[in-house]
Amino acid sequence: MSLPPSSSSSLPDALLAALLTSVARRYRLPALAAVCVPTEQASAATLLALAIDEARDAIARGEAPEPSNARLFTGALARLIREALREKGGDPMFQAMLLRHRTAVVREYASLAAHAERDRRQIHASINGIAHPAKQQRLDAGAQRDALSRLHALAFAEAWAQFGDALQAALDAPELAHDAALQRNLAQLLGSAELQRLQRLDALATDQQVRGYQALWERQGPRPGSSSALARGVSAKQRGAEVEALASDALETLARRLNEACQRQDGEPPFASYCVVNSMRVPATIPASHERAKTEWDAVLLRRTRALPPNALAGAAADTWDLCLLVEAKASVDAATTDLPRLLRGLTLLAHADPATVYSFQTQQGTVQLNGASLAALRTDEAALARTVLYCCDAPADTAPRVLNPASRMQLLSAPASLEFASALADERAAADADLEPVWRELLEAPRWRAVLNQYVTLRQVRDLMVHADDLRDAVAAAPGAGARVATSVRPSTQPGAAMDTQPKRLSDTQVQVESKIYGYRSREEADRFMQCLRDGEANWCVADCPPQTVVDAYPAGARKGAGAGITIGPPSGGFDKDE
Repeated sequence: MSLPPSSSSSLPDALLAALLTSVARRYRLPALAAVCVPTEQASAATLLALAIDEARDAIARGEAPEPSNARLFTGALARLIREALREKGGDPMFQAMLLRHRTAVVREYASLAAHAERDRRQIHASINGIAHPAKQQRLDAGAQRDALSRLHALAFAEAWAQFGDALQAALDAPELAHDAALQRNLAQLLGSAELQRLQRLDALATDQQVRGYQALWERQGPRPGSSSALARGVSAKQRGAEVEALASDALETLARRLNEACQRQDGEPPFASYCVVNSMRVPATIPASHERAKTEWDAVLLRRTRALPPNALAGAAADTWDLCLLVEAKASVDAATTDLPRLLRGLTLLAHADPATVYSFQTQQGTVQLNGASLAALRTDEAALARTVLYCCDAPADTAPRVLNPASRMQLLSAPASLEFASALADERAAADADLEPVWRELLEAPRWRAVLNQYVTLRQVRDLMVHADDLRDAVAAAPGAGARVATSVRPSTQPGAAMDTQPKRLSDTQVQVESKIYGYRSREEADRFMQCLRDGEANWCVADCPPQTVVDAYPAGARKGAGAGITIGPPSGGFDKDE
C-alpha cells in the first residue's frame, strides 16, 4: 500500500488540533440525565432543568413529551416560585417583578424609569445649547446670566421640579423678554415630554409602594448611574482585562510553540509563522449584517503562509494571514453562556467574507490583512466550533454547577402564568400546579422559548468550549517540541523511487531523550535508524529499518497510534498500517 507524502504545513496544524483535543476541560458537564435524579432532595432548579431537557429530547425524537414530564415541570416551577417569594432567602428581583405586576403605580414608575437616562441626556443636551457655562461667560453680568446659570445648575443637579419652576420664571422675567430665540428655546424645554416624564418620576418616587420596589432592586446591587454602580463597573472592566491578559499570554505561548514546529534545519525560510493579535475588529466591508453579532474578538491566533492563495486579488500584500483560532476571555461561565448567541452570529458574519478578497482588520497591534478564504470557511456546527473557538476563564470549576441558567430561570419566573400563580400565593388564594400549564405549552411551542428549551444543551456546549488559562498553558508546555522540529526538516522527494540518502541524520542527545518518549526508541542507534527511515520514507515509504516494535504516526510528529491524525507506520513484519 502506498502512502501520500505529508504536506509541510500539516505538522503545526496537527499540533494545534492535538492541543485543542488534549487540553483539560475542567468546566465540562455530563449529560443531565446521567447526574440528576428526580427525587425530593433535588433542588427545584435541578428538577426544572431535567424536565426541560427531557421535553427537548422527546421533541428531537419526534415524540410528544410524556404527561409525567409535564407534571414534573409544573411541580418544579411551582416550588421555584414559592422559594423565590420567601421573605428570607427569596429572590428580590422576582419579588420586585411581582410588585410591578400587581401595582399600577409601580408599573408606571418602572416604565418611566426605563426611559429616564435617555430623557436626562436629552434635557442636558438642550440646556447646554441654551446655557452652557462657556455661553454664560460671553454675557454681561446681570439677570440673564444669573438665570441661565441657575437653570444649568438645576438641570445637572436633576432637581426637575425646581428646574421647571426656574424655566417658567425665566420666561416671565422682563429682563429676558427681548431675546426671542431664547424665549422660544425655554418654552420648548418647559413643554418637553422628557421633562414631564422626569418630573412625574420624581413625584412617584415618594410613594410607599414605589419605595418598596426600589428597596428590592437595591438588594440586587447599586442603582444604575450611582457612584457605587460606576465603581462596580470599573472593577468588572479591570477583572475582564486581567482574564483577557491571561488568555492572550497562553495563546502567545502556543504561537511560539507552533513557530518552533515551523523551523527548518536546512536553512530555508519557514513555510509558515504564527502570531497573536488582540481586540480584532471586524471591518464593515464584510457583506453581511453586523447587528447583534460579535464584531470584536479578544485574542486571535493567525497563520501567515509564504504564498498568497491562488484566488487572492491582484496587488494584494504578500503579508497576509489566515485565521486559526478565536479566543474569548470571560470572567465566569455565566458570562460565556449569555455570550454564545452573539459569538455564533459573529462567526456567521465572518463566514460571509468573499474568499477572493483580502480584508483589513484593526487590532491592538495594528492593521492585519486576513485572507477571505479562511474566513469564508468558518462554520458554526459543534465540530467546527471545537476547532475554531475557545472561551478562556480563570474562575475555579464549580463543584455543584447550576444546571438551570439564570436567563432561563428568570424567563420562567416572569411568564404571565407564573406571575399570576405568585399573585395568588401573595393574596393567600388557592394556587395549583396545574395553573402553570400555560408555561409548559409555551415552552414546547413558542419560538421565543426555544432558548429555554435548549438551555442545558447550550450550557454544555459553552462549557465544552471553555478552558482554564492554566490548563491551556499546561497543554502547550506538554505539546511535542524537539520532535516536531526534526520532522519538519524532512523534505518530500518529487521523484517516486528517488535515490535514498544513505547518510544517517544524527540527533542531539536532547532530541534523543525527547523523541525516545515519543517514539519508544530503546537506544541512540534505533533513534538514528528511525530518523533515516523517515527521511527515506518521504520518497518511497520504506520502513525496513524501523525498530522492530515501533508503531508510531509519521505525522504529526509525536502523535501515537489512534490519535486520530497522521499516517501510522507499523513494524516491518506487519507491513504498512492503514491510513488513519
